[in-house]
Amino acid sequence: MRKIINDPHAYVDEALGGILKAYPKHFKMIEGTKRVIAGKNVAVRGKVGVVTGGGSGHLPLFLGYVGPGLADAVAIGNVFSAPSHEDILRATVAADGGAGVLHLFGNYAGDVMAAQMAAELAAADNVQVETALVVDDVISAPRHEWQHRRAIAGMFFAYKVAGAKADTGAPLEEVAAATRRCIANTRSMGVALSSCTIPAVGRPNFDVLEGQMEIGMGIHGEPGLERTELKAATETAKILTTHVTEDLPFKSGDQVAVLVNGLGATPMEELFIIYDTAHDLLRDRGIHIYTTLVGEYATSMEMAGCSISLLRLDDEMKELLSMPAYSPFLLQSS
Repeated sequence: MRKIINDPHAYVDEALGGILKAYPKHFKMIEGTKRVIAGKNVAVRGKVGVVTGGGSGHLPLFLGYVGPGLADAVAIGNVFSAPSHEDILRATVAADGGAGVLHLFGNYAGDVMAAQMAAELAAADNVQVETALVVDDVISAPRHEWQHRRAIAGMFFAYKVAGAKADTGAPLEEVAAATRRCIANTRSMGVALSSCTIPAVGRPNFDVLEGQMEIGMGIHGEPGLERTELKAATETAKILTTHVTEDLPFKSGDQVAVLVNGLGATPMEELFIIYDTAHDLLRDRGIHIYTTLVGEYATSMEMAGCSISLLRLDDEMKELLSMPAYSPFLLQSS
């Protein structure tokens, strides 16, 4: 294992310590906790709070999307492990400004179970909670069962829409409805070229042989569509774009937001090579690109690979995506 760390079992807490010291004007630890972090403007009176959470190892996913125009608080688990329901509850209580809280989580069993328990406990304390689960990975379940899919990088769009809608002063039901509509119109797919190593385990959690790639692999190493020989960027982009566009399906005349995401060890140049082909394929299908994001938005430790996400836009989605948002981790869109 080649990592710049101290104690593998202190990996998450030491990383959080560094983040809090690096960005003291942006993040704060909720008092009495070790893994619950909020933005500086948490619990604004009358504004819906947005709470998220998940395992470490995916930065900027989860913690990196806490801030103005995004989520208000986050509960953090061990690497690739769900946070506790107690921490999600603490995040929920901390984010409540009296207008209720939206739980925004990826559709992973541990996260969902912990969030559900926290929501029930919060309700007993008179905190109203609605839940939105991100399900954008087209490979993880058939199209007719899209609501059972897992979350990958398209989760970024849900954070942006939820945070922006909450900032308008909309009630909880409307914030939840806008976020769910965003999720229902988001599709993603990725490829992996290498594995990653959980520090506490000390060895790769799966193997991708030299010269091979896994098409459709999830961000924890979940099985994809097939293991195949390493393909050129143009062919890889065609596979991803075709699967994503045909799943919703996206059609000529649609306006979309495009996200090309790196999984942790893919150079930016390679992501732009992928986008070069994806852009032309979308244009050839008559799909209009409203905004583009290229960079690392949902990683998997040091995994090599990438994903493509599309969000089909209506007028409200365009307005919400264009509203101001800030996090030290947030890359700007074009």
